[in-house]
Amino acid sequence: MRKGKWLALPAAVWLLVFFLVPLLAVMVFSFFQRGTYGEIVMTFTLENISRAFDSLYISVLWETLKIAIVTTVLCLLMGYPFAYTVTVVDRKWQPLLLLLVTIPFWINFLVRSYAWIVILRSQGLVNTVLLNLGVIDEPLKLLYNTPAVILGMVYSLLPFMILPVYASIEQLDKRKLEAAYDLGASPLRAFWHVTLPMTMSGVVTGSILVFVSSIGMFVVSDVMGGSKVSLIGNVIQNQFLGARDWPFGSALSLVIVLFSILLIYLYYRAAKVYNYESKGE
Repeated sequence: MRKGKWLALPAAVWLLVFFLVPLLAVMVFSFFQRGTYGEIVMTFTLENISRAFDSLYISVLWETLKIAIVTTVLCLLMGYPFAYTVTVVDRKWQPLLLLLVTIPFWINFLVRSYAWIVILRSQGLVNTVLLNLGVIDEPLKLLYNTPAVILGMVYSLLPFMILPVYASIEQLDKRKLEAAYDLGASPLRAFWHVTLPMTMSGVVTGSILVFVSSIGMFVVSDVMGGSKVSLIGNVIQNQFLGARDWPFGSALSLVIVLFSILLIYLYYRAAKVYNYESKGE
C-alpha cells in the first residue's frame, strides 16, 4: 500500500503544480481589477463576475454550449460503433484499428486544422472533385461557418470518445450477453439492456472528455470558423492576449469551469439513473 502511494506521488505533484495552482491563480485574479496599462491591480471587486453574465457573453456561451453538445453527440454516434467493431474483429486487426485512432495525435493540432482548409476551401479537394464531376456549378461554401467548426471539433476529439468506450467494451462480460440471447432477447434489446448499461462508464468518460474540450476550444473556431464563429474560448483568449484584461478573462474562465462542473454532474447523475433503471429491468 505504501509503495502504491509513492508511485502516485509524481502524478499528484504534476497535477498540483500544473493544474491546481493555475486554477487557483485564475480564481484569485477574477476578483482583482485591471489597471490602465493592462496590469493587475490587487483591489477586490465583483465587477468582473457580474460582467461575465452580460447578455453578450451569455449568448456566446449558449452558442458554445450548443456546438459542444452537437460535437459530443456526433462523437458518441460515430465512436461507439467503431469501438464496438474493434472489440469484435479478429485480434490481429485490433492493433491496426487502434493505430488509426491514435495516428492524429502524432501530428500537430494546428497543422491538422489547416489541412482541413486545404480540403474544404473553394479551390480545395472537395469542391474540385465535385466541379469536375459536374455535381455542382460553383464552389460550395464549406468553410468559415458553424458546420465547419463542428467538423473540425469532431475530427479532433473523436479519439477521446473511442478509447474510453473501447476500454469499457473490452472489459464487458460476454457471458451476460449470451444469457440474454438464451432468454430470447433480440440483438437490439440485448444491446440496450445489457451492453449499453455495462459500458456506460466508458460513454460517460468519453462524453465528459469531448464536452469539456469542446467548451474550451478556440483553435478550430479560429482556423475553420474565421471571424464568423466565435466561441467562449475565443473570447477568453482575446481577453488574455488581445485586450490584456486578465481579471475579466479569469472571471470568464471561472464561470465556464463552474458551469461545466454543473453540467457534468447533471449528466453523470442522469447516466447513473439510466444505468440503475436498466439493471432494475
